Amino acid sequence: MQKHQLSFSQAEYAKKKKTTRREVFLEKMEHVVPWSRLVEVIEPHYPKSGAHVRGRPPIALERMLRMYCLQQWYGLADEAVEDAVYDSQALSGFMGIDLSRESVPDATTLMGFRHLLEENDKTQAMLVELNAMLLERGLLMTQGTLVDATLMAAPSSTKNREHARDPEMHQTKKGNEWHFGMKAHIGVDRDSGLVHTVVSTAANVSDISQTPVLLHGQETGLWADAGYVGVDQARGHASRAHQKRTDRHIKTAHSQASQHDSQDDRRLAEDDGAGLREVEGASALAG
Repeated sequence: MQKHQLSFSQAEYAKKKKTTRREVFLEKMEHVVPWSRLVEVIEPHYPKSGAHVRGRPPIALERMLRMYCLQQWYGLADEAVEDAVYDSQALSGFMGIDLSRESVPDATTLMGFRHLLEENDKTQAMLVELNAMLLERGLLMTQGTLVDATLMAAPSSTKNREHARDPEMHQTKKGNEWHFGMKAHIGVDRDSGLVHTVVSTAANVSDISQTPVLLHGQETGLWADAGYVGVDQARGHASRAHQKRTDRHIKTAHSQASQHDSQDDRRLAEDDGAGLREVEGASALAG
């Protein structure tokens, strides 16, 4: 992004003795996320500026993308993101905003940008582009995939304007408890721990039904917990050729896992939460 001359407040902030964890994280994201490539993915659908376009010129696309990423990484509402950027020099610096000269994009503008991504299915497209970059850099392998799912709770009350629950969500029973909301199905590269695929469904959709979507087709191994027993018989599973060359490691209640598989099972447990955080982090882009 274009850099401006530092203001007095920015210069004073830059001289502070301690680097915060937030600053460390944002510095990593500055170098990890392929900003220019993601901008190219969104640009065809983003409002244009020019002499023949009426109204206020749109805010720079990369700035809005950075604000969107901040929202996903820190789990903030639209208004909360706007306030946070005003409050934090680290966040405003990440967005390339000099608060002495410019205003932060407001919550309504951010909401419009998020809807633009959703309507044009660009969150998934950005994840695909991010994975391509990781493959190019040798950070994402293709030999094995860990699959798992995690529930995302939502309010079940009908005390709202429509007097109804969200039709895209549903209830499901896990153990002895009922949950209402959605489910994130996650495909994770076994060697690096990086998320390569995320699919969201209603909470009552079975884990096993989404397995074909979570496989990229090049893996030679599939690792999953007991919820995926019978994956070979699942309708729409990978092609027969892919099944033959893919070793499946499915944990069952009666199996005696090897030490190697036990490590993978522990990794699955970690990825149940950490995998989703990874998506909301560097790859938030499916948010």
